[in-house]
Amino acid sequence: MEVGENTAAALEVATTFAELGLAPEILRALDDMGYSIPTPIQKQAIPLVLAGRDLMAQAQTGTGKTAAFALPLLQKMVAHANTSASPARHPVRALVLTPTRELAIQVHESVVDYNKYLPLRSTVVFGGVDMKAQEADLRGGVEILVATPGRLLDHAGSKMVQLSQVQFLVLDEADRMLDMGFMPDLKRILNLLPTKRQTLLFSATFDDSIVGLAKSFLQNPLKVEVARRNTAAELVEQVVHRVREDDKMDALLRVIKAREISQALVFTRTKIAADKLGRRLQKRGVPTGIIHGDKAQVERLAALDGFKQGKVQLLVATDIAARGLDIVDLPCVFNFELPYAAEDYVHRIGRTGRAGASGLAISLVSPEEERLLVAIRKFINRDLVEAPLPEIAPPRPVAPARPVAADVPANVPTDVKQPDVKQPDVKQPDAERQPRMARPRREPVCALLQPPIKPVPPDQAT
Repeated sequence: MEVGENTAAALEVATTFAELGLAPEILRALDDMGYSIPTPIQKQAIPLVLAGRDLMAQAQTGTGKTAAFALPLLQKMVAHANTSASPARHPVRALVLTPTRELAIQVHESVVDYNKYLPLRSTVVFGGVDMKAQEADLRGGVEILVATPGRLLDHAGSKMVQLSQVQFLVLDEADRMLDMGFMPDLKRILNLLPTKRQTLLFSATFDDSIVGLAKSFLQNPLKVEVARRNTAAELVEQVVHRVREDDKMDALLRVIKAREISQALVFTRTKIAADKLGRRLQKRGVPTGIIHGDKAQVERLAALDGFKQGKVQLLVATDIAARGLDIVDLPCVFNFELPYAAEDYVHRIGRTGRAGASGLAISLVSPEEERLLVAIRKFINRDLVEAPLPEIAPPRPVAPARPVAADVPANVPTDVKQPDVKQPDVKQPDAERQPRMARPRREPVCALLQPPIKPVPPDQAT
């Protein structure tokens, strides 16, 4: 049931989720999660989606885009919720496409949380894992399907999923899908969907390619733009350290130690660079995970889970992780290497400073990366603070322990010399007859606990 114009206008000024007209089951799930006040993108997008309009929405990452489309779609499917065991009663009604496996998993996890008290089924399909478990879920019937384009086409080709009843299509991180070359797959998927449907396009940035995609996929869409065009996260402190390429490893450890950074996401440009840096950090005793496109799905999930659980201090990643990772309270992001595309810088630093929290983004810039730094400054229309590498405070001196006087009876004068008590001779074992003991293996010493690195002389800093 679509919402009339007057109702939609009233919803636009809603200040709480309860005022948005969401079902009690959805509000109960939000209450369990501690959510009561919608973010700006949610406040603007939800009424328009409920009104049945196609939508182009732009907002910075970490502003609640998933809820902005998931909540109203769940609301519009409440009428179809049922507990029937028949798969025919659970056709795919909402299709959400994402560019990466990690983002698909996290979007589905959010959908599960919001759908906690509704009998609507959902699942997620993505590449890199066996298809059999996914096929079992699809055979059982699902109303909400989150998928990456390639794996969705695999299931469609084997007739495991039918898309003829899809009423809602969501393109999440649409700009990233175009960057990764998914346009041909998107067109093939579009041909499998009904012509009459509601389409929502969410993107962190808008450019000519996104406008062209919107014209192909959307019908008379409304535009919602919460953040200014191409702006970086406002709450993120952005710092640049000038470092020679060969000194970046030591500079990274130095900044982490000086700033007492508990965890950080470290970005490289290539998979080879990520593997190399990750192995070097591991050899230095720093708990480090590695995540990029060539890693098996099991390895990627293990590294991400270890990072979220605090077992991994540094997570080295390529830009595949810039869009899909949602890590609560991530204190810092490092650009170990600046990205070739200035737009990717925005997405990288968007991993910190999420949901209104402050964050820190540190870029280690070599002389060879000067042109990339200029392009980033021009793209975000903001100057980045340059600072020397921080000094590491020397360890505090430990006061020597005071000698503890031996217990002396109260009636014995302290100035009276006590008679020497001869200790019995104890025969020591013959050292030459002792078996030779193997020297114990030394455990790797964490590089963060080693002595501070000497600062680079000013005349050698560039």
